[in-house]
Amino acid sequence: MEPRGEKSGEADGVRVTPQLLKARSGEFALESILLLKLRGLGLVGLGCLGDCLGLEWLDLSGNALTQLGPLASLRQLAVLNVADNRLTGLEPLAACENLQCLNAAGNLLAGPAQLQCLAGLRGLERLRLRDPLARLSNPLCASPCYWASVRELLPGLKVLDGERVSGRGSDFYQLCRDLDSSLSPDPGAPGPRPMEAQPWVEPGYWEALPPRSSSILEEACRQFQDTLQECHDLDRQARDSLAQAMRALSPAGPTAASFVF
Repeated sequence: MEPRGEKSGEADGVRVTPQLLKARSGEFALESILLLKLRGLGLVGLGCLGDCLGLEWLDLSGNALTQLGPLASLRQLAVLNVADNRLTGLEPLAACENLQCLNAAGNLLAGPAQLQCLAGLRGLERLRLRDPLARLSNPLCASPCYWASVRELLPGLKVLDGERVSGRGSDFYQLCRDLDSSLSPDPGAPGPRPMEAQPWVEPGYWEALPPRSSSILEEACRQFQDTLQECHDLDRQARDSLAQAMRALSPAGPTAASFVF
């Protein structure tokens, strides 16, 4: 989904105040706040947020922000999430010299010119301008040369939109993109059209087989019972023969040796 449309009652939206910052962070002094989560509060202005000079991690996603002016004073800021707002520019972030990770998906950034302010951020390694899972994007992401233009403008990026573009593993992502391009040709281009996918098993392969006749099973059970009966008969005959042999070998009657005191 693209950035949300105009919200009713924006003029009455929430603005950042010292009381809000202290309540959300648990810190008494604004300069002591290192991590701050202000997601989905309906913010329309950042107010005194620029007084949090020690801030390193900031989440402003899911609000109604149209500008980021107060963030220009946050020189220690390393991680910033401004996804799902109404931003048309990111110019104040040019002063955030320690910024390493930025999520700006789901805003109104129209073209690469709106990213020019990030070119001087030497530490910026991770940038997200679209998030397919959250259905967030920017107008500039619809351009066919979006990927190449961002790479050219920000050559120091290591990860763009969750995909590694340089360093270890980047070749794999590039291979995937090349495969996607080769498998999705221009519909108007001349040449043979790709064949439609065909099933690799015959129809009915996965259907359950009809139950077999029980006659075979019944015959097997009958033969087993017959064999078992024969074993019982042989066992009885063996016991009888053994008893007869023992009687034949035993003395006719008791002897003197049988009475031992």
